[in-house]
Amino acid sequence: MKLIYPLNVKNEFVFNSSARDFTVEEIPLYEFTGEGEHLVLQVRKKDLTTWEMLDAISNHVGIRRRDMGYAGLKDKHAMTIQYISVMAIHEEKLKNFEHEKIKILSTVRHNNKIRVGHLKGNRFKIRLKKVLGVQKDKLDSVLKWIKKNGVSNYFGNQRFGNDGDNWVDGKKLIEGTLEMRNKKTREFLMGSYQSYLFNNWLSKRMELNLLLEKFSEAETEQVMELPEGSLKGTKDQPNFFKLVEGDTMMHYPYGRVFNVEDLAEEARRFETKDIAPAGLLPGKKAKLSTATAGLLEAPFVEEMPLNGARRYAWIQVTEVTKNYVEEKAHYELSFVLPKGCYATNVLDVLRGEALN
Repeated sequence: MKLIYPLNVKNEFVFNSSARDFTVEEIPLYEFTGEGEHLVLQVRKKDLTTWEMLDAISNHVGIRRRDMGYAGLKDKHAMTIQYISVMAIHEEKLKNFEHEKIKILSTVRHNNKIRVGHLKGNRFKIRLKKVLGVQKDKLDSVLKWIKKNGVSNYFGNQRFGNDGDNWVDGKKLIEGTLEMRNKKTREFLMGSYQSYLFNNWLSKRMELNLLLEKFSEAETEQVMELPEGSLKGTKDQPNFFKLVEGDTMMHYPYGRVFNVEDLAEEARRFETKDIAPAGLLPGKKAKLSTATAGLLEAPFVEEMPLNGARRYAWIQVTEVTKNYVEEKAHYELSFVLPKGCYATNVLDVLRGEALN
C-alpha cells in the first residue's frame, strides 16, 4: 500500500540506483586534526558494499577488518565517498594500493579511530531520467514543498534485506522460536525488526496526518478509534506532520528527548525546525510517549534484548540544488540529509508517494 502526500501531484521518471546516477558523500562530524597515530582515508568506491571495500583495503595492508574504523555503511549500487581509518603505521603500504572499483582520494592524520555514527550527514546527488517539460515543472513544485516542509524518515528497503523479510527472523529470535549463535547477525536481525515496527508506527502517524488534512478532529478520532477530544489542537497546526499530546520530541538536528506538554508551543517550535517528533525503536531504556501519542504508539511497543532508542520521524532536506538538462530530459538533484536517513524518502515524495 502507498500513502499519498497532500500535493495532488503524481510524477513519472526513471531512476537507476547505479554509480552513474546515484552518488552519496559523507559529511564528517568534525574536522580531522592533521596529527595523531591514526590515518583517515577519504575513499571513493562503486558497485561494492562498505564491507567489501574494507576487506579489499585490509587485505592489502595485512590487518583485520575490525582494526579499521568507518562512520557508516553505504549503498552498493552507487558511487560513494566515505571516510575510513587505519593506524598511521600502514601509510606506506597504502601508497601502492590499486583497485578497479576503489580509489583513495586523500589521507590525513587524526588522533582517534573513526567510529560508527561519526557523521554530520550525507550529501546525495541523483539523476532522474525521462523527465519531460511538464514533469520538470511538477518536480520543481514538489521540490519547493520538500524544502519548506521536509519528509518522513522511514527506514529504506535495504534495511530489510534482498527479500525484504529480515525482520521476520528478527521477530522469531525475540519470540524464542529461532536460535542463532552469531551475535552480530542476531542483533542485526532483531534491529531489522525494530526498524519494521518503527516504519509501521510511522505509517499510522502518516495516516493520521492525511485524515486531518481532509476531516475534522472529531471525525479523525472516530476513524483512528481514539478517545473523544484526544486530537484537540491538531488540525490547525501549520506543519503537515501533526503533533499530538504526549508526543516524544527531540531537538533538531540533535539533542535531548522530551515529551510534549504544551501542544501549541511545541508545534510552533517544530515549524521553526528547532525540534522534531521522534518515533520509537522499541527495546530496553527507551523513552515512551504518553497521552494520545502513547495510545498510537502502544501497538508497536515490544520487549526485546536490545537497547531501544528514538529516531526522528520527520526530517529536513537541506542544501537543495537542481539542474534540468533539457536535451537529455535529465533532472539532476543534490541535497543533504542527516545521518541514518534514506534518499528514497525524498524520491517517494517526488513521485507523490510515501512508503507504507
